[in-house]
Amino acid sequence: MATIETILLPDVGNFDQIPVIEILAQPGEAIEKDQSLLTLETDKATMEIPAPMAGVLVEWLVKLGDKLSKGMPIATFELAGASASTSAAQASAAPTVAVAPEKAPVAVTEEVKLPTADITCDVLVLGAGPGGYTAAFRAADLGKNVVLIEKEPVLGGVCLNVGCIPSKALLHVSQVMNETREMSEHGVTFAEPAVDLDKLRGFKNSVIKKLTGGLVQLAKQRKVQVVTGEGRFTSPHSVAVTSADGVKTIAFEHAIIAAGSRPVHLPFIPHDDPRVIDSTGALELADIPKRMLVIGGGIIGLEMAQVYDALGTKITIVELADNIVPGADKDIVMPLLKRIKKRYENIFLGAKVTAVKATPEGLVVNFEGKGAPESDIFDKVLVAVGRIPNGKLIDADKAGVEVNERGFIPADARLRTNVAHIHAIGDIIGQPMLAHKAVHEGKVAAEVISGMASAFTPISIPGVAYTDPEIAWVGKTEDELKRDGVAYEKGAFPWMASGRSLSIGRDEGMTKALFCAETHRLLGVGIVGTNAGELIAEATLALEMGADMTDIGLTIHPHPTLSETLGLAAEMAEGTITDLLPPKKRG
Repeated sequence: MATIETILLPDVGNFDQIPVIEILAQPGEAIEKDQSLLTLETDKATMEIPAPMAGVLVEWLVKLGDKLSKGMPIATFELAGASASTSAAQASAAPTVAVAPEKAPVAVTEEVKLPTADITCDVLVLGAGPGGYTAAFRAADLGKNVVLIEKEPVLGGVCLNVGCIPSKALLHVSQVMNETREMSEHGVTFAEPAVDLDKLRGFKNSVIKKLTGGLVQLAKQRKVQVVTGEGRFTSPHSVAVTSADGVKTIAFEHAIIAAGSRPVHLPFIPHDDPRVIDSTGALELADIPKRMLVIGGGIIGLEMAQVYDALGTKITIVELADNIVPGADKDIVMPLLKRIKKRYENIFLGAKVTAVKATPEGLVVNFEGKGAPESDIFDKVLVAVGRIPNGKLIDADKAGVEVNERGFIPADARLRTNVAHIHAIGDIIGQPMLAHKAVHEGKVAAEVISGMASAFTPISIPGVAYTDPEIAWVGKTEDELKRDGVAYEKGAFPWMASGRSLSIGRDEGMTKALFCAETHRLLGVGIVGTNAGELIAEATLALEMGADMTDIGLTIHPHPTLSETLGLAAEMAEGTITDLLPPKKRG
């Protein structure tokens, strides 16, 4: 006999009288356990309230605009075949702060009989980059039997092996080289450095080896089984892994797709010529070319340009947009642009490459756009125009998983794909393609599979260009606020007024904080200058915590530091600054 239960609002933390802003289900609708029922909104965040049990929604006991508190009845459920002892106290499960799913996943409503396979597991993770290995380790810590598939012979994915980590090792070397050259302005002169490419590559590779070797040990300690080879789905509950040793089949109850992305290849460029390289080839440091063209003025292109410039290569950059680092505000980017214009041979903005021809003398490149020549010849060409997801390379359709025309796999806030027991994380589900995003998504996916009320709902994700000077931003940019018609107040603190910045001879930086004109809550921060990538962390926390300009301005920062520039930017916005003439004062 059917059982009717009343669903009560669970404990939502230190909040009371929270308004209902969205109803996510209709009476008569079959509801899965943990499916979102309604959305509440506090002054800190938006919360989706999940169903504590499966059943049919009988009646709503609340409506849009109602203000709810812990323990209030919100709906009645019909639990067909459920035990009458099921208590409404089950509704006390923690709420999940979430965004609405793009599409309701196909639910698994009965126990699945797994296909016969060489290996069987609770959770299969496809891809061992930062997101993948994090998901695997978290799932193992939560008691799951985990298999981690990686096509390369080492763990760590693009980030650890041919991306974030090796590039930062080389960028550190380039920065030291540039600093020693610039110290002559302060009365200390060093001899021009001699570069031993073999030792330099050895340093970079040693950093990679330490990190990837550590991952192997962590996998062993957690009893995560690592399978090397290229994995492709063969059904909704199986994957075939192809390697030099043959094919292994793996059956799984749940899967997490963390298959990442790859560099974009342009059709009019001879990528088979060894003088044409992508970011992976650039990090190999095969040689130091005399002249190199970098196609793309984004983060990857600019970071690699800096490395080769420090080593003695003459750099030309071509970027289709009218500014480098598209997505960041122009005033934040300008100090970097001014610096590299003095160093590099050419920077062509609002221009593009139309053809590249390989000749014995070099790579002949044709251009279009303002300021660019009709053609020029280079020893090497670095193609750094972005990355594309690997969604179409894993036979996801055989598992019923949706892949869009660009190769992305849509996923909801709980990282579920349209197939409920298959999750996706990292580059393959969309922008931003950043390792720190993938790591947090990996944890959420593992926790959701383990039955926890978890969701990926950051207010913002910081971005960093590890150039010299560094550029970092989080939250809304000024361009976005203007485009969206949002009233805001700005506090910008120039580093030429920072004692710490002046003492290290780098006064070109700036910290800019943007606040809501009505509530004065922080909306976004942009920083350009030394160690901007480290400084943005405080701004990210302030944004997540809902801090306003007074909170930040009253926070005592150590002096003299670069970190205090965020507090000073808040004081500029509030009109309470004393280090500079305040732009305005508040009553």
